[in-house]
Amino acid sequence: ARAEAREIRMKELERQQKELSDDDERMSVGSRGSVRVEDRDYQEKGSRAASALTASTLTSLGGSSSRRGSGETALTVDAESSLREIKDALAEAEEKYRKAMVSNAQLDNEKNNLMYQVDTLKDSLMELEELLSESRREYQEKVKEYERQKQAHGVLQFQFSEVKETLKQSEELLNEIRQLRLKQHGFVTEISDLQETVEWKDKKIGALERQKEYTDAIRVERDELREEVVKLKDILKKHGIILGPDLNINGDVSEVEVNGTPGAEPASQDAARTQTEGSSMLEIRLRKLVDEREKMIEQVKKLKAQLDQKTQNNGTDSGCSPDGEMMENGNDPNIMDLQRDSSRQVNDLKFKLVKAEQEVTALEQNVTRLEGQVTRYKSAAENAETVEDELKAEKRKLQRELRSALDKVEELESNNSHLCKRLEKMKSSRGMAQTP
Repeated sequence: ARAEAREIRMKELERQQKELSDDDERMSVGSRGSVRVEDRDYQEKGSRAASALTASTLTSLGGSSSRRGSGETALTVDAESSLREIKDALAEAEEKYRKAMVSNAQLDNEKNNLMYQVDTLKDSLMELEELLSESRREYQEKVKEYERQKQAHGVLQFQFSEVKETLKQSEELLNEIRQLRLKQHGFVTEISDLQETVEWKDKKIGALERQKEYTDAIRVERDELREEVVKLKDILKKHGIILGPDLNINGDVSEVEVNGTPGAEPASQDAARTQTEGSSMLEIRLRKLVDEREKMIEQVKKLKAQLDQKTQNNGTDSGCSPDGEMMENGNDPNIMDLQRDSSRQVNDLKFKLVKAEQEVTALEQNVTRLEGQVTRYKSAAENAETVEDELKAEKRKLQRELRSALDKVEELESNNSHLCKRLEKMKSSRGMAQTP
């Protein structure tokens, strides 16, 4: 299209140039005709003057010969003056003709130069118009691209706001996770305390079981001693030995002296003393059992001593009947209550421990899941920020290109207007030159 337009323009320029050359030729022919007319006028004037001169000379020659001598001088003077005038007029006409030819040649050269400048300016104007149209097309494309980028930027900004809100929620979740971790730490501390308590209870239960075994052994030994005491009493009764009031059937002795030593203290005073010294009911009962064992052993020794003494004195066996019933020694109810309380507390602590471990496991799973979500949200936010930075850079680049295109368009428009003005001036000067 551009080559075709250029070809059409060249044809138009050739046609205009041909018309201008024809006009110049006609102008030059007209100027030459005027010069020739002037020369012809001068020649006619000269011929008329010469004919007049010849006529006057002929008349003067045909006249009287008396005036020939005086008239010749006058004719020669007139002829010389007329010839001088003719020569001056001819020289002036030649000078005018030469000046006209020079001015015509100068005007022709100026016209050719101006036509060349006009053609050049028209070509440059066409190129500038094409460049302007191309710049406008690029400008429209840049504007469309800018609108697309602006829309994409809006979408990304919306996504960024969503990601930012999600990140804010993730930060809140992290704060909740920190609080849950603090609670978890408190639970772990409480669980460790409970475990220590459970261990202490287990140790205490083990100690109580060992004490129970020890007390059971002591009770078995006491029962054996009581049976032995009963047997000894039966033997003493068989031998006719009656026990004194200082011995009781349950193994307690009154405050009497044996071999110069005072008797054992009562069970109530012993229990009071051990209660003040001991730290728990179990220790008190254990000491009471130990004291009872010692008392039973002492009573057995006394009975054996009395039996030996009676056997030595009498030498014969006599039976005696026991004067009391032996008290059955079963399990201590206080120890059983303590064991039940301890087992119940241990079961409660174990249940709390299992529940706390389940809560800790659930919290750890929630923490892991939330940490994964936070990592994903952070990566998405970083990607969104990277894309936003790239879009901002692309936007700035497009804005710079748009500004440069607008500046270029303005410059082309100013050049176009300037060329149009110059073209108008050249057209006006050409019209003025063509007018005679």
